[in-house]
Amino acid sequence: MPDWTTSDPVALHASAQPDRLACVDLASGRRWTYRAFDEAIQCAVAILERGHGVEPGQRIATLARNSADLLILQQAAMRLGAIFVPLNWRLAGAERQAILEDCDPVLLLHDAAPGMALPKGCLPVEVPAFAEAVAAQAPAPRRPLPAGDAPSVILYTSGTSGRPKGVIVTERNAFATAVNFGVLGRVGNASVFLCDAPMFHVIGLLTSLRPPLLQGGTVLISPGFDAGATNRRLADPALGVTHYFCVPQMARMLRDHPDFAPARWTSLTAIFTGGAPNPAADINWWLAQGIRMADGFGMTEAGTVLGMPVEAERIAGKAGSAGLPAPTIGLRIVDDTGRDVAAGEPGELWLSGPSITPGYWNRPQETASAFTADGWFRTGDIARQDDEGFVTLVDRRGDMFISGGENVYPVEIEMVLLDHPDIAEAAVIGVADERWGEVGRAFVVVKPGRVLDPAGLTSHCAARIARYKVPKEFVFTQALPRTASGKLQKHILRGW
Repeated sequence: MPDWTTSDPVALHASAQPDRLACVDLASGRRWTYRAFDEAIQCAVAILERGHGVEPGQRIATLARNSADLLILQQAAMRLGAIFVPLNWRLAGAERQAILEDCDPVLLLHDAAPGMALPKGCLPVEVPAFAEAVAAQAPAPRRPLPAGDAPSVILYTSGTSGRPKGVIVTERNAFATAVNFGVLGRVGNASVFLCDAPMFHVIGLLTSLRPPLLQGGTVLISPGFDAGATNRRLADPALGVTHYFCVPQMARMLRDHPDFAPARWTSLTAIFTGGAPNPAADINWWLAQGIRMADGFGMTEAGTVLGMPVEAERIAGKAGSAGLPAPTIGLRIVDDTGRDVAAGEPGELWLSGPSITPGYWNRPQETASAFTADGWFRTGDIARQDDEGFVTLVDRRGDMFISGGENVYPVEIEMVLLDHPDIAEAAVIGVADERWGEVGRAFVVVKPGRVLDPAGLTSHCAARIARYKVPKEFVFTQALPRTASGKLQKHILRGW
């Protein structure tokens, strides 16, 4: 069978609905119809190919805040067969340099001085200069699209366990993610996505952009999250936002802002959350405001995996669950021997399907260890699935600890702590203990103006979970270490 060819929805809709609004760059006010956006991408192809000599398979890196220019560049790289590598601009210079050395790009698009030495042969280009060049350039002739299973994007993992790895994303992977979220999130031709999640992350670059572009919808690209601006945009009828992604911490910032007015979010299908535990109490609070909060689960290595239905009744009845498997996802929950567990029992989540990465850039051993002999991807996440198919994430396999012979999953304890009205954030790790082997240590961020004591928290937990799960130590802190995408960095907590 011939190789599957890369899909190109922008080109499709440039012919099918050329005057439909495709993209808006909110910072600059620039707007593109599908015809104009398709042409801008072809102009960028010409710049890459003729102006910079970029060849298929070479890497193009970015170090810049969100803009439509990044999307234009990514789509141009895709059409050319080059590999797009967005860097996390929040990383320290040494961390960014290590990633650049790993992916070895020929071009770096940036919106500020990179502040580090670039690999030999890597040309720095500023975003404004690139945008001006695209506007002045004639489009490149059309060429056949590359194979859909070739590397198209490399996304470096956010480093919750320390050292980042470059996850390879093919266009087949990206297309499957667009389909998976498109079905779960009810994306259609009239959908309008507000993207302020960072475009160096799978949520910003893929999940917030590919589903609407596949359907011929509209993407609104913001430079980044700002609680006030996002509140106003969600309430703006001229924008008509239908879909918005955020992590639970961002949702809390929205509701705490003076401009929070959910009654005015009249076009919104739902707020879609992921990337961190989302307590059932918070989800139900949003439902009481008339806003459906649809939690889900995805991975850089797999795109959209799980999602809650957008019906308020199903959300309320299953609050705390990450939802149902996406349509192209194969899913197993297995024990330590690789056997499927019974419904309701915890086990490791294994995945298969066209959205699953082929592996890690320059990491053949880690790629091999991530897959079983028969091709299942080992997520390292512990989950349970009920008899209706809804999956609840229990914890990371590596975060589980054993206390007095009992398995303890920190996320379960964290959810109990987050149910306390005076707690803003919580994280639990296992620490060595002479008597029990390991016990829990809880890191707690208290809401402004509130006062808590360890004895009160012990009582709060003991009323809700087994005694062996109750943390033996509570550490109060001003903030928890998180990645740019909001994920908790427990490896840092273990060094505190």
